[in-house]
Amino acid sequence: MNHIQQEPARTIHQHETQTIEFITDYEVRSLDTSCINETELKHPWWYNFKYLIAGILFGIVLVKSEVISWFRIQEMFRLQSFHMYGVIGTAIVTGMLSVWLIKKFKIKTIYKETIYLTPKKLNKGQIIGGLIFGFGWAMSGACPGPLFAQVGTGVTVIVVVIASAVAGTWVYGKFRDKLPH
Repeated sequence: MNHIQQEPARTIHQHETQTIEFITDYEVRSLDTSCINETELKHPWWYNFKYLIAGILFGIVLVKSEVISWFRIQEMFRLQSFHMYGVIGTAIVTGMLSVWLIKKFKIKTIYKETIYLTPKKLNKGQIIGGLIFGFGWAMSGACPGPLFAQVGTGVTVIVVVIASAVAGTWVYGKFRDKLPH
């Protein structure tokens, strides 16, 4: 069996005053991701502690704001309380403002790398995925963000939801090429 090793196909894009060269496989992969920013920098393993600290602080905020509360989530899905809608709405506005600021002022990462945001088109896979996500959220009373915070507060039954989320991610990865994107 002959295997021919090929150079990855490349494309060149003009972005403002920069010429950017992308490996085509990477570019194709970027079509179904939020952005195409992957750092080329190599850091020591202990640089990751900043993410652990950020995660712990995020977990504390989730607990204190009652976002991880099963009762708050059920109130939201039963349209009985504005609390969760207020939190989600604030997150959406914050995200929109952040993206606008990144684009307007060409903000770079803390390591001075350019951030590229690629436009996306809405497709039926996103609608189907959103519905599945919403059903899972309503049934389990847990969004993926606060799962570990819930375990940290003693709601150990949520380990079943974490295992289900991992299994769902694995199934998606297994059938990804056959799914509509």
